[in-house]
Amino acid sequence: MPDQPQQPSYSNDEIDLVELLRSLFQQKYLILAVACLITLGAAAFAFLATPHYQVQSVLRPVDRGSLDELNGTGVYELTPAEALSRVGAGLSSYENRLKFFRDNQPLFTGLVEPGRSLEQVFEEFNRSAFTMLQVDPKRPNSLSEFVGISLTYPKGVDGVAVVNGLVTAVQETERERIATDLKVLIANRLFALEQKIEAARASYEASKQAQIAKLLEQDALRRAQLQDELQALRGELKTRRGNRIQRIDEAMQIAESLGIRKPTTPSAMADVQQQGQVVRTEVNSREIPLYFMGVDALKAERQALSERSSDDFSEPRIAEIEKELALLSRNRQVEVLERRKNEDLYLKDLAEWRQEAAQLKGIKFDTSTLQLVRVDQLALEPLSAVKPKKALVIGLGGFAGLMLGVFVALLRNLLRPRMGKAP
Repeated sequence: MPDQPQQPSYSNDEIDLVELLRSLFQQKYLILAVACLITLGAAAFAFLATPHYQVQSVLRPVDRGSLDELNGTGVYELTPAEALSRVGAGLSSYENRLKFFRDNQPLFTGLVEPGRSLEQVFEEFNRSAFTMLQVDPKRPNSLSEFVGISLTYPKGVDGVAVVNGLVTAVQETERERIATDLKVLIANRLFALEQKIEAARASYEASKQAQIAKLLEQDALRRAQLQDELQALRGELKTRRGNRIQRIDEAMQIAESLGIRKPTTPSAMADVQQQGQVVRTEVNSREIPLYFMGVDALKAERQALSERSSDDFSEPRIAEIEKELALLSRNRQVEVLERRKNEDLYLKDLAEWRQEAAQLKGIKFDTSTLQLVRVDQLALEPLSAVKPKKALVIGLGGFAGLMLGVFVALLRNLLRPRMGKAP
């Protein structure tokens, strides 16, 4: 039989998919063993790991009527949105959370670890357990404002009591702060009113003293002016009297030279002279010359003028001046001002300030009944743990085990020495 030509054999390094599948099928028990082992490990973790639960509480703004009594005091103004914001800030406050943690140790017994301080335990718990719930800032036009807090906690921690207790504690803290703020505001307002009243009293006293000083100064000035006028009038009257005496002296000389002893008139003298000798006298003035009064009358008048001690009676104005000086000796308005006893009655706006102070002192607002927020959702006992998710963990464990088994089988197949085929 003739020899058939031999076909050359080629070394094929390409992966044969059928051979690969055949190899994996041959190692199916290995793959299943690895998958079962990993799945059992995942199941053990899912059932033995400490379960964590999650609870949350949601708060919403109260009605305006709930804050009406507080706002009605006229001292403190708080809107529902501001009250909600204050409570939300209190819930997110590390200080408030730490205080609640310290005051409620029995609720956190599952967290206590030897060798770690309470602050260290709480720091780790606070960082991973609490989550604030609030309106999405990207949606400012949300239909309703709210704020909330979510807690993820391990078994051994009473999460429901923690969340509800923290919400209650924060509200109580905010009520106490509002009560303190209200007291401070009332005290400050009362102090300001007292300062206003004291300032008004000081201003009134200064204005009264200034008014009295002005009145007394006006009286002193008027008295000085009247005294000057009185002195000038008396000097004028004295000068008039001296002038009168000099005129009388001249008239007496003329009367003696004419022989006039008794009062007469020019016409009477003319009649007498016509009986004897004719004396012609021409009078150019309407007033009868003084010497016609005669020496006797002139001498009597001169003596009376010389003996006069005061000329005041001869001038009516002097009596008026003395009357006015007598009135100025006592200023009745100054006496009335100095006799005022209850000067507060004359303070402007004092009644209004006292009324406001009485209203402030009458404020007896009890903040313990103040409702700052409306609890829209209380924290309730969870029905199941949020982690670990057993089905998911077991499913992922089975899938990972199967992948690992295939990888081990492939690795084993690659490490197996290849047998060359005979020609």
